[in-house]
Amino acid sequence: MREGAAVDRTRRRTRRLLALAAVPPALEAAVIALLTFHSARGLSPQVTAVWPYDSYHDMRWLLVYHNSWTTFLLGLLAITLVRGMLSAGLTALAWPEHTPRPSFRWLARRNLEVAALAIVIISPWAALAVAYSALALSWYLLASLLPMLVLAPFLVRGGVVDRWWRGLPSLALFGWSLLNFVVLTVAGGLASAVPLWWSVPVAAAAGMANGLLWRRTVAAAVSPGRVRLARLPVAPLAIVVIMASSVAAQSLVGLTAGGPTDWRIPVLTERLPDRVPHAVIALAGHDSNYDGRPAVDPRVQRFSYRGLDDQQRPLPYEPEDTHQSLGASAALLATQIDALHKRTGRPIALLGESEGAMVARTYLEKWPMSSVTAAVMFSPLGRPGRVYYPPPGYSGWGMVAGWELRVIATLANTTKKVDSEPDEPFIRSVLADAPFYRNRTLCPVAGVRMIAFLPLVTAVEAPPGEFARIPTVQVPALHGFPVGQERVRRSVINFLAGEPVERPLREYQFIQWLGAAWQAPTLALTLNPVWSAGREADPAFTGDICEAR
Repeated sequence: MREGAAVDRTRRRTRRLLALAAVPPALEAAVIALLTFHSARGLSPQVTAVWPYDSYHDMRWLLVYHNSWTTFLLGLLAITLVRGMLSAGLTALAWPEHTPRPSFRWLARRNLEVAALAIVIISPWAALAVAYSALALSWYLLASLLPMLVLAPFLVRGGVVDRWWRGLPSLALFGWSLLNFVVLTVAGGLASAVPLWWSVPVAAAAGMANGLLWRRTVAAAVSPGRVRLARLPVAPLAIVVIMASSVAAQSLVGLTAGGPTDWRIPVLTERLPDRVPHAVIALAGHDSNYDGRPAVDPRVQRFSYRGLDDQQRPLPYEPEDTHQSLGASAALLATQIDALHKRTGRPIALLGESEGAMVARTYLEKWPMSSVTAAVMFSPLGRPGRVYYPPPGYSGWGMVAGWELRVIATLANTTKKVDSEPDEPFIRSVLADAPFYRNRTLCPVAGVRMIAFLPLVTAVEAPPGEFARIPTVQVPALHGFPVGQERVRRSVINFLAGEPVERPLREYQFIQWLGAAWQAPTLALTLNPVWSAGREADPAFTGDICEAR
């Protein structure tokens, strides 16, 4: 009889655990579906994830959706209380049946403490995720995820046992928390891929999976197995390293992306074939530099972020010159296009990489009637301007995220050759004209043949949904990939010669779905007064680009 009663008790606790873990994600998914908030569907499975994925979910929403210090602080208090009590309930229901459990009061107090600590630790990384959504750079997204994987087993122990800060977590804890990351990634992708309202049962199923993983992680945390380095405060050391890494990540991103470079691609170092009818202007990306060397072919010219000299030659420039606004760069490009067209008598083709591609696209929007008849964009930013933060001294959506990014950038700049600021004119121009860049970067322009060469990692950068209405060539590469690859070089020449070129990858949309769980939610265009007067539709809610409101 006692054994049967124990089995019944275990079943009831399991049902309660699964219900508590499933209902909150389903409710968030239902609200998102009701709002037709397509780009946010991948986030709801994380509502009841194990630490710290749950706090990462909360902080991304809060850093995007607050518009004053008051709303931020009230939101911070609310998510701390809700997260602490929800985690205490999940921990209590997940506790192993034959292991003595602390009182719920103790669990509540401890999980509230862990919730507050997790917010402090996670906040800088959530701010980097916001920066990623502002510029759509995958480096920031990937950099913000690695600390989650490291911190998870430490914080899981924090809500369960005393002296959790000492010693290394067990391999089982690492394994179960890593499995939760995989589950959340797959569930977020599935929630983004299915029809809108089907995301609700997907989120509920993911929540039940979270509940089972809470059971496994709590059991692993209370297991009396041998703890390695039991006398060392390993958790505080790990937390300090993780917090410092949020600053180091800024420098690492620049180093990994290549840092300041003199962009020398084949079109600059080789003569164009006679079958190419254009004169070409090549536009390098952010933090590039130029020493003034002319291209081998007189029909080809390097774009200068400083403009032309008295003899209409591009001036040398330094990486800092690339930090000006896209509008200012587009105005310089307009002058250079007119000069090159006048000198050669040929139609102009633009070949831009990263920021250079965005300068070219800005020019095509602001100067629709020109001598440009072709545009090649390498690694254009994938749906940038999805969040906002106001300039210093102003209130507005995302203001605390902006201040966090300024602090991180100030510390990071002490180790960088070229300072990078979250309020530099280039970034502010993207944020100010976000409706256009979010909606129309990869849209056709009348009278201009266009093509985009997209590195495969761009699929992680863009939220699920339509991403291009111009021909694309998707290349297995990282952002800012070298355009000297032989296959890419041939494709560029063929395109400039007027031949059709398009090579999409079937995996692209699949990777978009998998990245959906880890992006910051998009700020609705209609909420921000800076954007609300625009004529653009919002791809975050329609799933389509190139649409008018």
